Amino acid sequence: MIVQIPSILNPQQIAHCREVMNRANWVDGRVTAGHQSATVKDNRQLPENSPEAHELGDMIVAALERSPLFITAALPLRVFPPRFNRYEGGEAFGAHLDNSIRQIPGTPYRIRTDISATLFLSAPETYDGGELVISDVYGTHAVKLAAGDMVVYPASSLHHVNPVMRGVRLAAFFWVQSMVRDDGQRTLLFDLDMAINKVNQALPNHSAVVELTNCYHNLLRRFAEV
Repeated sequence: MIVQIPSILNPQQIAHCREVMNRANWVDGRVTAGHQSATVKDNRQLPENSPEAHELGDMIVAALERSPLFITAALPLRVFPPRFNRYEGGEAFGAHLDNSIRQIPGTPYRIRTDISATLFLSAPETYDGGELVISDVYGTHAVKLAAGDMVVYPASSLHHVNPVMRGVRLAAFFWVQSMVRDDGQRTLLFDLDMAINKVNQALPNHSAVVELTNCYHNLLRRFAEV
């Protein structure tokens, strides 16, 4: 399931992100890549333990907690601290898969990466290329969103970032361990929740909304691992 989530960050937060990132020191993105990914990764990242990464990451995690659509789509159990990347001058990231398990830096904890997320921080008209291209059973999907918008998709998906040939592409990326590990089950719950919202809007306070909500939570009880 690929879901676009608008307006995770507001314009003031986006401007602050760019200001902090423009004065930060960047390192080769391969420092956090596995052996296979390192052969196709050509970008730069904020050092994961830098003050800038911590500040902006905390802001994004707080914003995620205020997004009903993110909560519905991801059913998050744990969120990996956001990382930040920069592409320009033809930089790209070739086809790769994300690691299935990741150690949270500075802690003894690991997360299972059920969901990958990319939060766009540059306006799409300011750079050429840089599309996130996700492959699934229905083909390939090129994603290039407005600044502040985010896409979430199964971390098991093969994906790549097209070369950035003009301008600068700034983004945050991270992973989520969901309460529901199976993407098909998460999709079923997401579709049901969206349908419940539509019924509630069309027929406010209708008894069917309570009955459907009961079905949703009974399915969540069956699928969830907490």
